[in-house]
Amino acid sequence: MTLKNLLYIIVPLICSNGFAQKAWTLDECVAYAIDHNLQLNELLFTEQANKETYQQSKRSLLPTINGFSDYGISYGRQTNPNDNSIVNTDFFSNNYSISASFDIFQGFQKINGIKAARYIYNAAKEERLQQKYLLAFRVMAAYYDIQFIQGLISISKEQVTISQRNYDLVKQQIELGLTAGADLYEAEALLFADKLALTQNENRLIAAKLTLLQEMNISHEDDIIVAPELKNLTIENARKESVAADSVFDLAKDFIPLIKAQELRVKAAKKQVAVARGDLYPSLLIQGRVATGYYETITDSLDMTIPFRTQFRDNTNEFIGVSLNVPLSNAWSNRSRVKQQKIALDRAKNTAKVQEQELYQLIQQLVQQNNALRAEVQQTEKQVKSQELAFSIAQKRYEKGLVNAIELGQAKTLFATAQNQNLQAQLQLRVNKSTLDFYKGLPVFNIN
Repeated sequence: MTLKNLLYIIVPLICSNGFAQKAWTLDECVAYAIDHNLQLNELLFTEQANKETYQQSKRSLLPTINGFSDYGISYGRQTNPNDNSIVNTDFFSNNYSISASFDIFQGFQKINGIKAARYIYNAAKEERLQQKYLLAFRVMAAYYDIQFIQGLISISKEQVTISQRNYDLVKQQIELGLTAGADLYEAEALLFADKLALTQNENRLIAAKLTLLQEMNISHEDDIIVAPELKNLTIENARKESVAADSVFDLAKDFIPLIKAQELRVKAAKKQVAVARGDLYPSLLIQGRVATGYYETITDSLDMTIPFRTQFRDNTNEFIGVSLNVPLSNAWSNRSRVKQQKIALDRAKNTAKVQEQELYQLIQQLVQQNNALRAEVQQTEKQVKSQELAFSIAQKRYEKGLVNAIELGQAKTLFATAQNQNLQAQLQLRVNKSTLDFYKGLPVFNIN
């Protein structure tokens, strides 16, 4: 095997191992997901298209200039372009012209069209930013789900260790003849149950990591390490913090991209109504043209065709004029377009109200969940302490032979359940607080 071929094998392995060993923070996961999300690319293309539409709407204020040229050969009976006489001969002709036109007045349609295009372009930017935030929340949910399951695995491992120790204790007591052999089966059953729970949680962790990898759009990887979050003080503050839905909503509606985007679309709809109304007004257009041509039938006194250069100069004609177009009746189509645009404006306004309503209801739910989770965290902490004490007593009584393995298993299960509930409540409170902080305008995600 050559050195080059060996490098082809080793380098990908090194890169893969380097990725697996890297501990990803939440900000790094969000940043990577945003940079590699294909749906965001689609929104970027839409944004770029709207930008070009806006730029072109501004360029529409410039005059329209067109050039024209043709070359043709005429056969048979036809009109002589020189003197309009009827001739029966073959000849060729060549024409050139430059024309220009400029809208002096068109019911302010172009000005209003520029403003509408600008609002739509800015709305597209806000909608793309909204999708970035939604992606960030999905990544955050997957990120904390991994941490939650890792916590469950730690608890499961602790339960396995306890069950293994109890199993070894019962086995030793049986060998010494201090207890019956049936107790060993009960201890073994508890040990197997705890090992099964550990295996199930490990499988859940694999699935949770896959979810995060998919949200980040990382292919050819099946493992990721997330950095431990050191935010205990945040949880402690969240327990004491009082939140009002109205105050959070007042902050959120001023910066949430989806709300801003719809407000911009309402403004665009208003301008599009004005554009449609422009068709009801007269329009004034100034235009001009310079043209010339060469005709084989134009001859001099000696019946010789006049040269191209001379004809090009002598055949030049110029035109300048102003045209006024007054819309009198167009099967009511212009007024119908105005009505349609007014309906579109009402629909945009209603959509804006719906989105504000949905935002307020979401914040109400988050505030209610925050209050509930604060109480739940405090209650589950007390429950953990209580169940830990009960299990500790049951463990000592079991070692003295005062309770059987089933009673010990019940105490141990209650302790593990309390730990799981407390861990889940703490992580849910952390996610809830981060979400509320976002709607308060605090920098939860590092997104431009």
